[in-house]
Amino acid sequence: MIVLRPLAIRSPILLLCLVGAGFAASQGCGKGDDPATGSHGDSDSREVFAGELPLKIVCTTGQIADSIRQVAGPHAEVTALMGPGVDPHLYRALPSDVLQLQAADIIFYNGLHLEGRIIETLEHLGKKKPVVAVTARLVEREDKRLRQPPEFVGMYDPHVWHDVLLWADCIDYAAERLAKFDPDRASDYTSNATTYRDKLDQLHHWCGEQIATIPEPRRFLITAHDAFGYFSKAYGLKAVGLKGISTEDEVDFQHMDEVIQLLVNQKVPAVFVESSTAPRIVEALIEPCQKQDHEVRIGGELYSDALGPADSGADTFEGMIRANVKTIVAGLSSEEN
Repeated sequence: MIVLRPLAIRSPILLLCLVGAGFAASQGCGKGDDPATGSHGDSDSREVFAGELPLKIVCTTGQIADSIRQVAGPHAEVTALMGPGVDPHLYRALPSDVLQLQAADIIFYNGLHLEGRIIETLEHLGKKKPVVAVTARLVEREDKRLRQPPEFVGMYDPHVWHDVLLWADCIDYAAERLAKFDPDRASDYTSNATTYRDKLDQLHHWCGEQIATIPEPRRFLITAHDAFGYFSKAYGLKAVGLKGISTEDEVDFQHMDEVIQLLVNQKVPAVFVESSTAPRIVEALIEPCQKQDHEVRIGGELYSDALGPADSGADTFEGMIRANVKTIVAGLSSEEN
């Protein structure tokens, strides 16, 4: 059994920034600071939608927005604040984003500190309208599937969308909150959510079948940061990130040496860059492995924290998951050099 020691986090992640309209955004340091894990921004508003259709729904990330579109159907206009390639860990809201959030009828976000720099903005808005962390129910129930990496003490890994069934539970919860907010169309939201859940169930099984085709000794997923822990646990891989949960963490060079030895000893044929993270961190693994007579290559680009651009095939949640699985299977199933 190969055990890698926990990553050391040496960069500050508790930062303050000014956001248009005078809002301050900060990275929380404990469970109660995030609306998804405390009593703040995940508003339990009793208000019922009384405006004109379509509803204006604003979501923080592309994966949330795409999934909510499947549930809301023609009754809503759904907007994502963060586009392709945007790193939500580092995202600072623009004045135009704040205006979109203010104009929304209801807001959906990931929670679990993913959007740490706009939490106070969401808390403020949650006093006026429903602001829903899609992961809130998982936290309330202390769902055993939630990861608590040792380097992320006191907090959960926010990358829940990479476990398709876990994400399906998040969207079920979001659908319930949407139906509560707009009861006149609740039956449509419930029906759409059921249909979407069936698609996600099928996607989950497909992921497992595809990953199972990778020779077992090669099932190591080496990436820039620890974004694929849920994915690897759900589908039978061993995930190793050069950085921790946040892309803002610095690389620990002793940990990097351990990863190099893992690649050499296990003859892992490929490592993977990420669409929202600079590739040089992963590329730095290649030469040290060559010096130990092991050829490792870049297996491709994975979509870790954001969807792909339009027409990429990864511009929907399902497309992103399928693109990642195909890239991983191709990279790790290749013949060793």
